[in-house]
Amino acid sequence: MKIEKFITDIAEALEIETTQLAAETEYKELASWDSLAALSVIAMIDENYNVSIGGDDIEKSRTVQELWDLVSQRMA
Repeated sequence: MKIEKFITDIAEALEIETTQLAAETEYKELASWDSLAALSVIAMIDENYNVSIGGDDIEKSRTVQELWDLVSQRMA
């Protein structure tokens, strides 16, 4: 699976345009980022990728790429 699909899924979870996201985007810096957004991303990852992540994982990652690396690692 490629990061492009993951970026699309995150954009949908955050209800923003995919053009606002890239692998290097620091997602917590987005205007739409808040605790509800974090929960939406966690739920999306669980539903779409069958991977459980928690708040600690969100805190530790900074960019979309880092979050994708974590998810893809747990999918393996």
